[in-house]
Amino acid sequence: MKYLLALSFLFLLPQSPEEFPPLGTIDLYGNRTVSAAEIRGALPFHEGDAMPEAAFETKKHAAKQKLEAIPGIKSAFLTRVCCTQDHKSMLYVGVEEAVSPCLRFHPAPNGTVRLPTKMVKADHEVEAAWEKAILAGDAAEDDSQGHALGHDPGLRAAQLRYVTLAQAYRANLLDVLHNSADNRQRALAAEVLGYVKDKQAVVGDLVAAMCDPSPEVRNNAMRTLVVFARFAPKPPAAKIRIPQRPFIELLNSCVWWDRNKSSAALAELTEQRDPALLAKMRKEALPSLMEMARWKDMGHAASSLLILGRIGGLSDEQMEKALETGDREAILEAAGKAGP
Repeated sequence: MKYLLALSFLFLLPQSPEEFPPLGTIDLYGNRTVSAAEIRGALPFHEGDAMPEAAFETKKHAAKQKLEAIPGIKSAFLTRVCCTQDHKSMLYVGVEEAVSPCLRFHPAPNGTVRLPTKMVKADHEVEAAWEKAILAGDAAEDDSQGHALGHDPGLRAAQLRYVTLAQAYRANLLDVLHNSADNRQRALAAEVLGYVKDKQAVVGDLVAAMCDPSPEVRNNAMRTLVVFARFAPKPPAAKIRIPQRPFIELLNSCVWWDRNKSSAALAELTEQRDPALLAKMRKEALPSLMEMARWKDMGHAASSLLILGRIGGLSDEQMEKALETGDREAILEAAGKAGP
């Protein structure tokens, strides 16, 4: 179990840097009737390809059009992220089929409220430090205080500025999250709200942001909630209460970031193995969990494997043994055989 828990921290990486290393893996999701071979055959990408930004964007547009011309596919989603443990980029290709339509989200707000300049400046500093840390291979994170702090000293120092800013501008952060027309401002608000002192008080606001039309806002809101879910405060303080239902719905999203963060949250929220929660996930999201558990990068498959092992009634020791021997299928088989 230590192996899976260590890997699950990889789910918490933010959006990837602009300069990507060569492509290490290509994985699919969302295809229920269209074959994986047909989807892969429509892609102009291959594992090992160099991935300069301009060339990728041109090929991405062409690939999307080609995928959406395949009978049965309504829309396609290509997401590139960084990085595997051997410092390669990953490409995730999702499709919306007629039999499994994408989730629909709330309309965008149209308010003019904005964050203070000093918060935007702090965000730029954190992003620069994240990119430097990731490219240096130091993606370790400390969530022990209930908010994300990088192991890298420069990143940690930049993130600590959020603590002061979150307390000073909490009301403004909430106003921006709910009302700003600017997607990037709402996304930043969702990130910085994770650093407020009273974290339970903002859970409802972050859960509401999981229905935001911007994938970046949803990603940041869920990332913040995942860190909250990991937080184990010292008694007599209570663990932060987080609703489970919104995360189950997003396991079936067409957007990779939604699946990534919702599975990470549910890996935490299923720790107590609540039978009703596990049964609900099996009923509503089993195919999605199965395909995510087969993704090549173990850091991105780990949370789904944890959830499926719990659905299948496997002990932590059984899951640990299966993964140490590379036997993911033992976990998937147990989940598939589990009762309704």
